[in-house]
Amino acid sequence: MSDADIVIIADDHPLFRAALSDTLGRELPKATLVEAADFNQLQHQVENHPQASLAVVDLYMPGAHGFSSLIFLTAHFPQIPVLMISANDSDDIVRRAADHGATGFLSKSADAESIRRAIKAVAGGQMSFPEHVDLSIPEISDEESNIAEALASLTPQQFRVATMLSQGLLNKQIAYELQVTEATIKAHITEIFKKLGVHSRTQAALALGKLDLAGPGDQDT
Repeated sequence: MSDADIVIIADDHPLFRAALSDTLGRELPKATLVEAADFNQLQHQVENHPQASLAVVDLYMPGAHGFSSLIFLTAHFPQIPVLMISANDSDDIVRRAADHGATGFLSKSADAESIRRAIKAVAGGQMSFPEHVDLSIPEISDEESNIAEALASLTPQQFRVATMLSQGLLNKQIAYELQVTEATIKAHITEIFKKLGVHSRTQAALALGKLDLAGPGDQDT
């Protein structure tokens, strides 16, 4: 089996993953489905399957800041088409996803036929966004674009450290989780600060926070 037969499903809700798996299994019967429940698992899955034919990724992923998971994928695995899914399908969110490199966007409230069409289109190398959304209108600010560019310049390991840093983990906790020395973590943090143009953990967390969603629908339920 080659990676081209792999489809990655990343969502923290088991029931929704199961529903997606069912739909994907019918639409792409030859594909092998692998799952991820958080951003850390998503990183491992794409690293294990760098030539996967499709990644279906929840916009609100535990361990990620809004669009940071999408930025990670488009920076390090641009060959994998990404279909973002979310309960928040406002026009600005859809446009931000497109601006950050998503191949498609699907609302969690979409009907079965819309889900089928979106999966078929993105898996076939085509873009698939809600028809009512005008993607010609730029949505992300210069500040958000600069932060996204800086994040994209991080190595995968630096990306992991930045994510954990923004969650408030101490150096020794990050070192334990990644099974490296504290000195290595300190070196990574120095590079992260340099690339993000910040000087403290708080500033780094605030920078990543610019990628979060906004509004009452910012978290999927």
